Amino acid sequence: MKPTRHKFTILKQVMEKIPSYLVSKLANKYDVDKRSRTFSPWSHVVTMVYAQLAHSFGLNDVSDSLCHHSGALATLRGATAPSRNGLSHANKVRNASMAEELFWMTLGDIQREHPNFGMGRDYCGFPRRFKRIINVIDSTTIKLVANCIDWAKHRRRKAAAKCHMRLDLQTFLPRFALVKSAGSHDSAEARELCADIRSGEIAVFDKAYVDFEHLSELNERGIFWVTRAKDNMAYTIVKRHKHEGAIRKDVFIRLQVTKSQKAYPSLIRMITAKVEVDGKMVVMTFLSNNMEWSASSICDLYEGRWGVEVFFKQIKQTLQLADFLGHNENAVRWQVWTALLTYVLLRFISYIGKWKGSFSRLFTVIRGVLWSRFDLFALLDRCCGTADGAPRMHLSVEQLYLPGFELKSYGTA
Repeated sequence: MKPTRHKFTILKQVMEKIPSYLVSKLANKYDVDKRSRTFSPWSHVVTMVYAQLAHSFGLNDVSDSLCHHSGALATLRGATAPSRNGLSHANKVRNASMAEELFWMTLGDIQREHPNFGMGRDYCGFPRRFKRIINVIDSTTIKLVANCIDWAKHRRRKAAAKCHMRLDLQTFLPRFALVKSAGSHDSAEARELCADIRSGEIAVFDKAYVDFEHLSELNERGIFWVTRAKDNMAYTIVKRHKHEGAIRKDVFIRLQVTKSQKAYPSLIRMITAKVEVDGKMVVMTFLSNNMEWSASSICDLYEGRWGVEVFFKQIKQTLQLADFLGHNENAVRWQVWTALLTYVLLRFISYIGKWKGSFSRLFTVIRGVLWSRFDLFALLDRCCGTADGAPRMHLSVEQLYLPGFELKSYGTA
């Protein structure tokens, strides 16, 4: 059965999830409207989101596709198709902070109107016994072209940008993000990533973000943190706890090196446990400032850190973060922030439409019919391509008897 027809295209129905006043407000704030003539800020946002949804491979791909559908594009609040050079110039000179703030304001607007947004599709690895916000912090490297991108020189023959992310593990939505060159170490960005975490919340991060001075600040702010211990960490055991099962060691330690001890004078809890990684049992050592939780709970918290890797996998395997429409830093930031904006729009659509499939499946369903005039939610409901539930077994009278025994009829009363 075909989905219900609609007077507007799928692309328009997706873009209408962005509040109409936001783009003009931000364009005025960042002076983007003063630099635009025929290619308006709203048209720029529509173009960049379309590039994500259509998985466009270059400037010509985007401009030619939108020019071909200029009539349908005009119904998107008067959006116009860009020329190749016009789009390249807009990505280069228009402040990418506008795209960043548009992402956060759109997400905030959705969460205000729908407080339960994201709560129904939480990460399956979320430790449910914790009734507090769990912030998972990590970064992903975005490969770039080395021979033409000097600002992102990472190694001798490589260039890369990094997206540092703080993810709410329960809602599986970003709470803070930072896009910049991959040249700096992760620990240098730890303070900015954790700046607005509230007292009583939990922060989980890899050992690359370990900075004992910063960990001491988190401890003083009443924030619980869990991380992994570095192999060369020097310490003295102060107190031992009983342990069993997969827990090999549960001790309180004090840092031994003078500089580290000065940076973190308090005791640290260290837990060594045998955990499963990629189907193999390995021994890992975890650190935490919480002295009361069970050792297994701390191990489960760090295991939940894998959720941010799943998030990065979702956006990098579906959205367009491989082929960039520009090579300068501003153009890369425009593309990364509009990719995150597209992710939130699709997550919101799946929330409203009660989508039960995967995010990648949702993306492919919408991508294939961007210019079709179908009702979006009827499309998700009827044309999601999933099979019905397992058929129920219906027994006949003959099946109630053991094979080999003759079935006799005794008549009816």
